Amino acid sequence: MLELTLSDFSIEHFMQHYWQQKPVVLRQGFKDFKDLISPEELAGLACEEDIDSRLVYKKRGKWQAENGPFESYDHLGKNGWSLIVQAVNHWSPGVAQLVPPFAFIPKWRLDDVMISYSRPGGGVGPHIDLYDVFICQGSGRRQWRVGDRGEHRQFAAHAALLHVDPFEAIIDVELLPGDILYIPPGFPHDGVSLETSLSYSVGFRGKSACDMLSGFADYVIDKERGSTLFSDPKRPIAQHQGHINASDFARIRAQLQSLLDDDALVADFAGSFLSRTKCQLDLQELDEPMDAADLLVNLKTQPLVRTGGLRCFYLDTTLKQGVCYVDGERHAFGANAKAGIKALCDHDVLTTTLLRSAIKQPDFVRALTQWVNAGYWYFKD
Repeated sequence: MLELTLSDFSIEHFMQHYWQQKPVVLRQGFKDFKDLISPEELAGLACEEDIDSRLVYKKRGKWQAENGPFESYDHLGKNGWSLIVQAVNHWSPGVAQLVPPFAFIPKWRLDDVMISYSRPGGGVGPHIDLYDVFICQGSGRRQWRVGDRGEHRQFAAHAALLHVDPFEAIIDVELLPGDILYIPPGFPHDGVSLETSLSYSVGFRGKSACDMLSGFADYVIDKERGSTLFSDPKRPIAQHQGHINASDFARIRAQLQSLLDDDALVADFAGSFLSRTKCQLDLQELDEPMDAADLLVNLKTQPLVRTGGLRCFYLDTTLKQGVCYVDGERHAFGANAKAGIKALCDHDVLTTTLLRSAIKQPDFVRALTQWVNAGYWYFKD
């Protein structure tokens, strides 16, 4: 069980003074840290079609990038290249252990755990990310330079690589196994492996207003809401045909605002939208599906484990109706299932103790059985 250790200050201090504000090095954030996956296992994942991976290296002094899947790495030589694999926590229970230590940030903000395997001199070049990242150093050593926020020119070093001009470092540090470098959005940074190394990046990404509005529009259309036409009975005679006057503008805005003022509608959208995964899950359907009775019998002796990357949320607005959102779908179980829903969404491992009230609700047990059969949760051996 991994435990995050902040030796210089508390987590409360970190959230108040560093989160989304400035970068910081957390020395030995994970004490006695050992790699959670081997380079061979990571390379194996990069062979799979369903897994997002890429290689970054230089050829004749120019940056190159290739997207996976990959069958061989023989053409790359011994030094100066990196293999990057996204959402490894979806596919490796060992790597998924990196997520719980950061539970002081809600999981709807979590993006994924990316892993970089780098040979000496390897890296992806100086760049700026639009998300918060905790870079946890595994085996090997890596040198990191971080610059300050500002007007940094970005350019395409390759069609798949957006780099930034040289910057003055405010952090210039060598990370050792167990060290963590936190970088908020907008700070340029550059990491170069000093020896063969593994780096684990736990990323947290926010949604833009554009993404949210686009998703909300799609949701409203799918739910056949907002179809009432603009109405203006008893309107006065227009004096200027080309004028959208203040009164009309107010009606237009009110028509749009009425959707955003519908708390239940926006809550259902937010729960469904934010619980979707951007990367595929490693769902292992049961060859022999179990029924509800089998589920309850097994749950007495074995905990249920959520598959890596599965997103499950609830909101205050809809929890009172016993509503939760699992992998983009809305599920309603009634007010008596509130405690079970909170346990389902707040915990990665479920037991009869946590679900003691929910397992008395037939609809909840039926849904949980379907999720287990589909591979969303599985019984830990």
